[in-house]
Amino acid sequence: MPVSDQERIATQMRNPRIVRLWQALAPLRSCVSFMNTGAHPDDETSEMLAALALRDGIALSYACANRGEGGQNAIGSEGTHDLGVVRTAEMERAADVLKLNLYWLSETPDDTIFDFGFSKSGTDTLEKWGRERALKRFVEIIRTERPDIICPTFLDIPGQHGHHRAMTGLAHEVMSAAADPTFPDVDLPVWQVKKLYLPAWSGAGDNYDDDLPPPNATLTVKASGEDPVTGWSWAQIGEQSRAFHLTQGMGRWVPYGEPNDWPLHLVRSEVDGPDNELTDGLPATLADLAEFAGAPEIADHLEMAQTACEAAFAAFPDMNRVALQAAMALKAVRAARDACPDRARGEVQHRLAAKEIQLSHVMRIASGVSVRATLERDVLRPGEEVTLSIETTGPVAEVTPVLPEGWRHSDGVVHVPAGAQSTDCYPAVYRPGVARLPAIRVVVTVGGVSSETLLPLERAPVVLPARSATLSPDRALINAAAETRQIDLRISDVFPHSGQAALALPSGWNAEPVAGGLRVEAPQDVASGLYSLPLQIDGAHAETENRIAYPHIDARARTFPAQLSVRVLDVALPDVRIGYIGGGNDRVGHWLRALGLDVTDLADNDLTADSLRSVDTVVVGIFAMRARPALKDAMPQVKAWVEAGGNLLTLYHRPWDDWDPETVPPRRLEIGKPSLRWRVTDENADVTHLVPGHPLLNTPNRITDEDWKAGTRSAGFILPRAGTRPMSRFSPWPIPMRRRMRARFFRPASARGGTHMWRSSCTIRWRSLCRARSA
Repeated sequence: MPVSDQERIATQMRNPRIVRLWQALAPLRSCVSFMNTGAHPDDETSEMLAALALRDGIALSYACANRGEGGQNAIGSEGTHDLGVVRTAEMERAADVLKLNLYWLSETPDDTIFDFGFSKSGTDTLEKWGRERALKRFVEIIRTERPDIICPTFLDIPGQHGHHRAMTGLAHEVMSAAADPTFPDVDLPVWQVKKLYLPAWSGAGDNYDDDLPPPNATLTVKASGEDPVTGWSWAQIGEQSRAFHLTQGMGRWVPYGEPNDWPLHLVRSEVDGPDNELTDGLPATLADLAEFAGAPEIADHLEMAQTACEAAFAAFPDMNRVALQAAMALKAVRAARDACPDRARGEVQHRLAAKEIQLSHVMRIASGVSVRATLERDVLRPGEEVTLSIETTGPVAEVTPVLPEGWRHSDGVVHVPAGAQSTDCYPAVYRPGVARLPAIRVVVTVGGVSSETLLPLERAPVVLPARSATLSPDRALINAAAETRQIDLRISDVFPHSGQAALALPSGWNAEPVAGGLRVEAPQDVASGLYSLPLQIDGAHAETENRIAYPHIDARARTFPAQLSVRVLDVALPDVRIGYIGGGNDRVGHWLRALGLDVTDLADNDLTADSLRSVDTVVVGIFAMRARPALKDAMPQVKAWVEAGGNLLTLYHRPWDDWDPETVPPRRLEIGKPSLRWRVTDENADVTHLVPGHPLLNTPNRITDEDWKAGTRSAGFILPRAGTRPMSRFSPWPIPMRRRMRARFFRPASARGGTHMWRSSCTIRWRSLCRARSA
């Protein structure tokens, strides 16, 4: 929907012109570029980067491996790919604060470079990501951005997350690979990174347990102090950036005066001389660039540009003088660009291109130019038309829309072509200074010098598919051991609205129209397996759209094929009554019911001795101890119920999820910290059944060594079949994760004292029954 007046006022209040101009001037101080590297959104060293960018003027970039699809979501229900969409948008907003060019190794939701969960080994991580694929993409990023310096956030040492270790290991390799003209399949000019630093601080904490000490510091980035215009410390600006990582609960208050220096260790350098400062041996300013590049032909132009940049700083906050000096600097930069000899272009041209963009923004802001461009609707379909309104203030020379290929603009109307692609929810690159299309080109002329900037629309439009529908459910389970073979499928949000929707059915399946959708029926003799039933609208492929909107990010949508995925199993079920206590982070109760079990969701007022006596087994959902305070209060009744013979299964919890080892579990059970040390993260780890004859492992379905073998890239329950046959596997959705949740359902214990099971991050730890160990 269009931006409201209240939203516009709030945006205006957050972005005073004088602060925008001061921050736009900052990158004129330097010609050096610094790339931070990490595995996930929020791995960036935001506080140090704030000082480097807004104090020192160093150009920043961040190379991030994946979209954080395997992380937690502190603000909503999105998970895996949809969570990746949210965290991508959060990372872009965080990058805006730091003026940070953002690159992803992962380019699509189905990319092999996926946040598959915890790993302890960088080598194992790269096996899953595809080592050649990851290094090739990293080389593309380095050759595109051309950083002088790269610096990972974490160390490649035991006890650290395997994803972090993989990116740090690749940073060593990519420095050589990006400069190697024989590196295959990357059609970009080679680039030699000049320096590689490692953090000289430990990455240990609640999650990670660095076994080795950090390397010695060879220099320290002083990040104490504050911005002279806003009065914010660099650490506070860094946290303003981190606060956009809301799904991870980021953003902390940093008091004034808290020391925030960052020690670094120089691993490799391709430049001569001492290394007392990051910029040593590099072209610190435009005036240094000619000598550094061996291009005396452009020295005078660059000296003039540097003098004008310094004069623009000195003129602040006199807007007219700042604009005039920026125009003079831009004229000199262009002259240097045109006169640059071929031998120096590799070191010079990308730096001057960046300066041209920076100076153009300074000229526009200092001139008082403001442009607000709005579409009447921000959700579009292929073939539609939408009105574009443009409001300008200040001495604008030219304002024109710049549209994606195939789009047209005439008489204030934007025409979206019939073949328009859906908006990319996993964009591979984001540059805060250059807007994505559709955008507005703004030309400003000062002192006879014209500059051009590309500004975003007030709200970026989201293009949805030409044919789409929502299926509910889009995943279903049929237990061949049960009677029912039917799935009631609701089909809603059909577009075009007059379209006829139908499923493409496997042989022997049937679908009858019912109110709001279809009743799908599998044949009585349906075989175990995974069945995909795609939806067609008017005989053509249809997609489903998951729209995502939060106040702190732009609206996004993930589109994917519209289909009903049905997993058929043959599972023996006990006659057991299950009470499920969910924490709002999973759908375990739903899938237990779908399997055919008798499941009751227990509300807070059901956590009483009387209610517990009505069930045989209680399953506590992920994080429920934190999300359900009443559960923690009710644990004395739960313990008494377990002592009387009830069975308790507790799913994934962390130490900080209100888990008191003395008072929460029926017997003392401490979740190890740092958590990575105590996690089994290798799906190939051996699992030993210490009591192989125990009923839990044999009835009503037998669990054998075969059941613990690593499966395909999927997620879900693994449930054994009855008797001694190997179990069937339930992995209803082919999503790139290697986590499997192994669940086991059983009759209540006949003897006094029930059973308690606690699920760690990737396996269930069955007290006294089995043990998993990393290979």
